[in-house]
Amino acid sequence: MFTEPRSGLLAAWGNALLAGIVSPDDAVLAIVGEDAVHRVEGLPGEAGPVGLTLALGRLRRLGATGFRVAMPAPGHPLGLSGPPEFNARALDAGEAVIASGVSFGLVPEVYEAGPAGDLHVEVVWHCLAVRGAPPADVPSLGEAERELAEALREAAAVLSGLDVAGSGPVAAAAIDAYRARAEVGSGDVLAPGYPARAARVLELARRVGLLVAMAYEHGPGGAVSASEMAARVEALRPVERVARRAQVAAYNAYVEERERHR
Repeated sequence: MFTEPRSGLLAAWGNALLAGIVSPDDAVLAIVGEDAVHRVEGLPGEAGPVGLTLALGRLRRLGATGFRVAMPAPGHPLGLSGPPEFNARALDAGEAVIASGVSFGLVPEVYEAGPAGDLHVEVVWHCLAVRGAPPADVPSLGEAERELAEALREAAAVLSGLDVAGSGPVAAAAIDAYRARAEVGSGDVLAPGYPARAARVLELARRVGLLVAMAYEHGPGGAVSASEMAARVEALRPVERVARRAQVAAYNAYVEERERHR
């Protein structure tokens, strides 16, 4: 199922914190979510891991003016700008946060900890040097919105052709669950201060992401052969790419708009 990337939450609420719209406690609470704890390792001036509150404050004092998101995949360095070490770590994680105004980025590493039957999730963000260059392949909000409209049509056509859209109660339940969650609103994820268009783009990206997840997870009668799955992956790869590009555009909209008005 489509889930919000931890990097998106950190960037969105980190931006609201830097703008003075939310308190440090509220920002960290929203970023951590259902995880047990988040720490930051490799922060300049610190010998070991520190909490998110201290880390965000330190990055602000170092000159951070905003946070962008990268969501790379093999063959698609979406949102990255180098150097190779950072890009490789971000690719392994599938996501990263890049600070504007300072040459640092954060890559999450997720652990399960605790005794059997009582496991909890801990996240360590690795602070690494980044290159001050334009991020790769990030569209504007307008471009992302136009691409998503076409991607929705393509995804629906693919699902129909694969007989997934009508594949029964499991798919219907997935759609109902998504619709219920969407009513909460993307603005809560993006944090205060984001433009309304960014929330709209993120919601469209969620819809595309749900359709892609349905195609991967649910087949007619629940049975999906290897050849059928290969066909789905090939047909939906461009659609999934559009959804990731739109996610990044939405999360990065706060910084992009701020820089346009400087």
